[in-house]
Amino acid sequence: MPDPSRPNLHPELLDFDHPLPHLRRALKRQRKIKVVAIGSSSTAGVDRILPYPPRLELVLRQTFQGRMIDVLNRGIGGQEAPEELSRFESDVIAEAPTLAIWQVGTNAIYRNLDYDPKDVTTAIAVGLDWLADLPMDVVLMDLQYTRALVGADKIASSIEMVSSISTIGRRANVNVFRRFALMQRWLDDGFALPELDDGGQLHTSEWATAGVAQALFNSIIGAPQPRECSPGFVRS
Repeated sequence: MPDPSRPNLHPELLDFDHPLPHLRRALKRQRKIKVVAIGSSSTAGVDRILPYPPRLELVLRQTFQGRMIDVLNRGIGGQEAPEELSRFESDVIAEAPTLAIWQVGTNAIYRNLDYDPKDVTTAIAVGLDWLADLPMDVVLMDLQYTRALVGADKIASSIEMVSSISTIGRRANVNVFRRFALMQRWLDDGFALPELDDGGQLHTSEWATAGVAQALFNSIIGAPQPRECSPGFVRS
């Protein structure tokens, strides 16, 4: 049986294609560093399970000691890219983060009667265009692989949304954290589908949330180096 305390994080699935030059530069030269995480309940957190933003903040602070690294949680449950886009000016741009992480796509599938997928993908593309010329790095995070999103009535739409997010990210030269693929691979590792969620069938379980946060951290610190930088992040 696989061990939930040590899931395989499958780095071969999650390598970023693009550098994170603003974050890399800040970790070399600045003490105070700000990251903004915007999204829905996967970002905001639900019930007793600590969501990924504070977990990411903790491992960043532990790794890069001496820095004041804050991961601001700007998730609001039930929202999708169009509503999140309306918050960009106040919740992302005004914060002037070094890195913005945008978790998208889940409610487009889970609440499919409320959202037109074309409106969602258009909002994602517009949002990335707004951020493109700002001094920050951007990462998209796609859907979770849980029962509410991969049932017989949802799986085709989920796969299509994941593909659309990947395409939008590629066109915008933005890294996509492939949460859906990672969690799907955990089934191949021997985990049962119900183990991936918190019992409510939509949100990730404790161990899956912890695994996603650690895998995201690994992808961030393993991002390709910008041409002007020397190899590797500088750690204290």
